[in-house]
Amino acid sequence: MTARKTAAPAAMQDDRALAARLAPATRPADPKAARAAVAALLRDAPALAEAASSAQAQALLEAVADGSPFLWGLILRDPDRVAALFEAEPERRLTEIVESFTAAATSGDERAALARTLRRGRAEAALLIALADLGGLWGCAEVTRALSDVADAAIGAALRFALREAAASSKLRLPDIADPETGSGLFVLGMGKLGARELNYSSDVDLVVFFDPLVAPVAAGEEAVTLFVRVTQSMTKLLQERTADGYVARVDLRLRPDPGATPVALSRDAAMSYYETVGQNWERAAMIKARVVAGDRAAGGSFLKELRPFIWRRSLDHASISDIHAMKRQIHAHKGHGAIAVEGHNLKLGRGGIREIEFFVQTQQLVAGGRDPELQTRGTIEGLAKLNEAGWITDAARDEMGEAYGFLRTIEHRLQMVDDAQTHSLPEDPERLAAFARFAGFASRDAFAKALTKRLKTVQRHYAKLFEDAPPLAADVGNLVFTGEADDPGTLATLKGLGYAEPSSVSAIVRGWHHGRYEAMRSARARELLTELVPAMLVAFSRSGRPDAALFAFDKALERTRSGVALLALIRASPNILELLADVLGAAPKLGETLARRPRVLDALTDPAFFGHLPDRAELDARIADALSEARSYEDLLDRARIAGQELKTLVALRVAAGVVPVEQAAAAFSRIADALTTALFAAVETELRKAHGRVPGGAAAVVALGKLGGEEMTAASDLDLILLYDHPEEATESDGPRPLAASQYFARLTQRLVSALSAPTSEGVLYEVDVRLRPSGRAGPLATRLKAFETYQAEEAETWEHMALSRARVVAGPKAFRRKVEGAIATALCAPHDRTKALADVREMRALLDKEKGGGGPWNLKHAPGGLVDVEFAAQALQLVHAQERPEILRASTLAALAEARRLGVLDDDDYEALTAGGRLQQDLTQIVKLAIDGQFDPKNSPAGLKLRLARAANSPDFAVLQATLKDAQKAVRAAAKRVLAGG
Repeated sequence: MTARKTAAPAAMQDDRALAARLAPATRPADPKAARAAVAALLRDAPALAEAASSAQAQALLEAVADGSPFLWGLILRDPDRVAALFEAEPERRLTEIVESFTAAATSGDERAALARTLRRGRAEAALLIALADLGGLWGCAEVTRALSDVADAAIGAALRFALREAAASSKLRLPDIADPETGSGLFVLGMGKLGARELNYSSDVDLVVFFDPLVAPVAAGEEAVTLFVRVTQSMTKLLQERTADGYVARVDLRLRPDPGATPVALSRDAAMSYYETVGQNWERAAMIKARVVAGDRAAGGSFLKELRPFIWRRSLDHASISDIHAMKRQIHAHKGHGAIAVEGHNLKLGRGGIREIEFFVQTQQLVAGGRDPELQTRGTIEGLAKLNEAGWITDAARDEMGEAYGFLRTIEHRLQMVDDAQTHSLPEDPERLAAFARFAGFASRDAFAKALTKRLKTVQRHYAKLFEDAPPLAADVGNLVFTGEADDPGTLATLKGLGYAEPSSVSAIVRGWHHGRYEAMRSARARELLTELVPAMLVAFSRSGRPDAALFAFDKALERTRSGVALLALIRASPNILELLADVLGAAPKLGETLARRPRVLDALTDPAFFGHLPDRAELDARIADALSEARSYEDLLDRARIAGQELKTLVALRVAAGVVPVEQAAAAFSRIADALTTALFAAVETELRKAHGRVPGGAAAVVALGKLGGEEMTAASDLDLILLYDHPEEATESDGPRPLAASQYFARLTQRLVSALSAPTSEGVLYEVDVRLRPSGRAGPLATRLKAFETYQAEEAETWEHMALSRARVVAGPKAFRRKVEGAIATALCAPHDRTKALADVREMRALLDKEKGGGGPWNLKHAPGGLVDVEFAAQALQLVHAQERPEILRASTLAALAEARRLGVLDDDDYEALTAGGRLQQDLTQIVKLAIDGQFDPKNSPAGLKLRLARAANSPDFAVLQATLKDAQKAVRAAAKRVLAGG
């Protein structure tokens, strides 16, 4: 007999050994097959046969063989391991497994060795805990604590390895390499059931990773966020990557602040700012259970201490009840809502389930925990006891809810032991449910159903009492109920009263949101937020002037967006965002279509960094560079440019449409976006061209913007007027690449590629329409113009209208030195002597021709109407042409800036300046609103009321009728002033 077998009898006599303490709480559904399976196993595993010789041990093995493919697979894989577990004291063996994780993480082993130790240890722990549970040794509290301890140890071991890994790369300077967590500044919070030490048998571990930048010993030149993201990813991979040995734990990092927009490791200051400004009640509830499970425990403890005021309000916080009430309704747990089923019932989310017990405790903790520190406890059972001691719940509620919690969690564990699956729903098939009932320890399906139903009804009764005084959602607007499948008559009446023309369609849409019809609405959190927000959303859309259209457009956007939770959380935190969306969807059909067609814009809307202000050029360059940096190909780069451009332009349009920023800032913002995109794509096409054709030695090219981009007066619908100028040494006649091109052909190809990069349709649409007809000689001239030819043309051949167009020229891309040469050439052309009489006559003739061809359509033909924007622009351009020779400082690409300079120089009197500037600014602002709201001409008779209201607001007019009168007066004054300027007066 081996030494092991000699020792076995002594072990079996130990009354602390697992085998000696068995009282199996489960039974096989097919006893005959189970006995045969166990007999076959024991014939081939003598050590196990000896260790499991008792009737109780045999009964336990038979129940496992029949009821749990997962556990039986572990037993078959290593029978000797199971024998050792039967002979061991389970509490001591669990401690040894936990200690083995710590030892492996400190031994300096390779990643593969640590991964193997963690996975094998987890498998053994899973088997040990299951045997102790099924064998009647441990109750629910012992099981969940054991599962939590194993998870804690594995997370700590994985993090220690990841920190050492970072230190080995010299990116992290740990104070003590033997104790990498202490002083690292990085800490991991266990959330949910892990935080409360109530982990499920087969559960995700909800983790949040923060770091304190003031503590973190990051090496010089390293970015803390980048470094700790890598550490977190390394830790996560060690835990959840599946190998031949299985996995350790599934990791969920989505409970961190704004998970759709933040890195997996976040600075504690950013997190604190988030919680203090936009943190939600559900996040407060989640933080009740938060516990430092790994990392720098001092830093983590300090963070949780500082977070306490966010979690625990000093005053009685009854607002929390409304939030949890909304969540309760979302999982169909409100009282009186039908009968409780057994087949298919969700033990966690279903009526009377585990979630209701947790909500029951957490809601009351949130309400009163700030004033009573004794209520600030993580565990559910402990929370029930503390609530009872404080007088918040009765003895019966404490005892009955506590007993139901233990029962439901035990059944949940049995359910998850079957296949090691993260499931909470009972089998729907009656035969499978009957078999599971036996595995759960009941004689029959009916006996199990009776016991389960009793607990579910008990929980439901206590839970309903908590909310029986809660006001109905949206009580101020009427009945709004979207549960079930049929329309609620009271809800239809409420919707009709709010102004919805198709209340049944609206009801169906909202009901679909609640039922998780769209991906963005399928998470519990999204639907919890939705339940609370729907009344406010319906009211906001009803005020938009086009409620049905506004809601339908929002529905299309929700259908396609990926960030439902982030968007709804943002709306809840900032009601002005809901008003923004309602205004935009009601007043600007074009923007509504953009949101529906490009839901990525809604994802961008959830980013507060791009919502609170209009981005400056540095932010735009960084955003665009980031978008393009991960392109897998040139074609992918063009797609990414279109995505980024559409997001950026639409974010500006949204803010302008909603009045979040002054409309006069829109032109500069749209122009900055076009500048940044043009610059980025010019660099990209140069790089692409060089791959095939090299470069022209000593050559350089610059992109010149004219028109609205040149004048920085872009709208949401503006195209780009561009020309490309280049130069090169005379001896450089061709490029130096593998396929040389003549210099002129090279730069023409560069221009073609730039135009295509900006305007070619891809799967992501068109970025800008591009017009290159303002180049010398127009359509007849070459696409790219050599600088010397440009200078000659401007001096000898250009007509007045071409110099007028050139007055708005601005160099937007190219090498700095060459850009300065181009700017000098443009200034030289504009400062050349111009015949004053001829120039003014030419401008008047052009204006008369445009009056004849395009001047009709009334005052809302804002560009070409008499007194419209063309009059303002022509006046400014004429003043520049006739005065630039003597006063070159009058040259300004922006129309209003040129007029201001003209007045300062004394060549434009104050009255004409005021008329031109006031009329120009008014019509520029109105044009901005019209262009972002609709396609085509604005017609007051057929335009949405919301759009007319938005136009009036943009002009600071009390209503649209006053705006119409103001516009007509402004155009009349502009026309008169422009005539005086063009007459030379």
